[in-house]
Amino acid sequence: MVRSEYGDADVLMLRDVPTPVAEPGEVVLDVHAAGLERGAWHVMTGLPLLGRLAMGLRRPRWPVGMEVSGVVRAVGEGVTTFAVGDGVFGVGTATYAEQARAKVTQLAPKPAALSFVQAAALPISAVTALQAVRDAGRVSRGQRVLVIGASGGVGSYAVQLARALGAEVAGVCRTDKVETVRALGVDPVIDYTREALDDHAGRYDVVIDIGGMRPVRALRRLLTPRGTLVITGGEGGGRVFGGLERQLMALALSPFIRQRLTTFVSVTKTANLATIADLAERGEIKPVIDSTFPLEAMPDAMRKLVRGDVLGKVVIAVRND
Repeated sequence: MVRSEYGDADVLMLRDVPTPVAEPGEVVLDVHAAGLERGAWHVMTGLPLLGRLAMGLRRPRWPVGMEVSGVVRAVGEGVTTFAVGDGVFGVGTATYAEQARAKVTQLAPKPAALSFVQAAALPISAVTALQAVRDAGRVSRGQRVLVIGASGGVGSYAVQLARALGAEVAGVCRTDKVETVRALGVDPVIDYTREALDDHAGRYDVVIDIGGMRPVRALRRLLTPRGTLVITGGEGGGRVFGGLERQLMALALSPFIRQRLTTFVSVTKTANLATIADLAERGEIKPVIDSTFPLEAMPDAMRKLVRGDVLGKVVIAVRND
């Protein structure tokens, strides 16, 4: 899937392109499946505009597609970690394709217990959840944790990871997603269309806000006096900053109050992928797959993501497994 300009899903086109070649420290994969996450939308649209400083000011420099699972087809110079024929998952470049390049530092062996489609739903979303819950949130046994956006790609992993760490987990989602979130072991599940979050003031040791644009002051009211707020994402913000101002406000305020307000930039590396793979092998986290689309229908998958109709993850199935 390629595009020559920023825009909505209509700019995406399926085209024949040269087979990728592995650079030193890279492999080329036969792509079996590629996850669809919100970052792909940002790269496709060039929004927020601040991001174009890296992605290209007028025309896009970055290809669309990062989450991937597949089989190693070729290895570049100096690669000893993987060999041709190995099943892997992680982050690659231009992964909505039959073949894609990937750095070995952003790959790990595919969990044997998972299909390629399931593995493709893990890399960015599950690692982001891990960094939000374990690293930024410092969640520990017995704590009360609230995940806002519990039904999404990141949120469905965040609630499972918090439970695996021994926390009591509550989740926020809309009506049609309540039962799926409850099935992940979340109790209570708060339907934000029917119940005000203000009714839960002061209850939570950790609040993880994934997407949305609730003000920092409203999120702080949900915390205990020394609780921790983790903001990751911020969908629905303005075209220039895309909600980043919330994170900046939280970081600026945190040193002057008893509550800890924080955010982070998610980075997917082999060590975190290996942790996620181990948790998946043990059954402590399971990918929630909303739907799969063939490669040629990837624009339709993106439209579904934008509509907010996704429960868990959407995956592009490039090969039938």
